[in-house]
Formats: sequence, C-alpha cells, structure tokens
Amino acid sequence: MTGDRIEIRALRLLGAHGLLPEERTRPQPLEIDLDLELDMDRPARSDALADTADYGAVIEAVAAVVGGTRHDLLESLAGAIADTVLSDAHVTSVTVAVRKLRPPVPHQVGTTGVRLTRSRI
Repeated sequence: MTGDRIEIRALRLLGAHGLLPEERTRPQPLEIDLDLELDMDRPARSDALADTADYGAVIEAVAAVVGGTRHDLLESLAGAIADTVLSDAHVTSVTVAVRKLRPPVPHQVGTTGVRLTRSRI
C-alpha cells in the first residue's frame, strides 16, 4: 500500500446510541473521522471520480448508519461504519473514529470515543 488516503474530519451527526435510557431515546451529537486507504495512482492520472472513492457518497452512507439501527456500544457503531465504507470497492482499509461530544459521565470531559481499523480481507 502506498499510504494514499482520503481523509474525512469532524463529520458531525446526531444518533441515538448508547447503553443509558436517555441515550436510547434522545439523539446526541457524535463526531466521526474517517481515513480511507486506497490506491490513488489511477485517479491522480485520470482526474475521474469513477476511479476513486466518492467521499460525498461515503458521508451519506455513514449518515445512514448513524441514523439507522441503534447500537449500545460505540465499538459496534464504528464497526458498522467500517463495514459500510469497505463496501466501496476502491477502499482497501478504513480507520473510523467515533466520539460522543456530550458523554453521559458525572465529570467534565471533552469527548469519549473509539477508533478502529478494518481492512478488506
């Protein structure tokens, strides 16, 4: 792999994910970062969207996951996002970071979150 990647940073979406009752009924703000690894040799030469991953389509697909089936754990949500991103044949690997911007803890904390990496096998 050449280290080529598409970066999507600070995607903010609302989702009702978590273990606590209030998290299950009231959507909360989430922030998502994605690193999509893919070979960019061909799109760098062709300048054609068809030769690369369409980050607009990826963002819409991730929004559908976050707005869809509820997950108790951020690990599960991040895994579902990774599976969705890897459905794009151009993407060979993806790193997903999901953060709760208002985590339900009794102490002051900026965010809580998870980061995972999945590759096409």
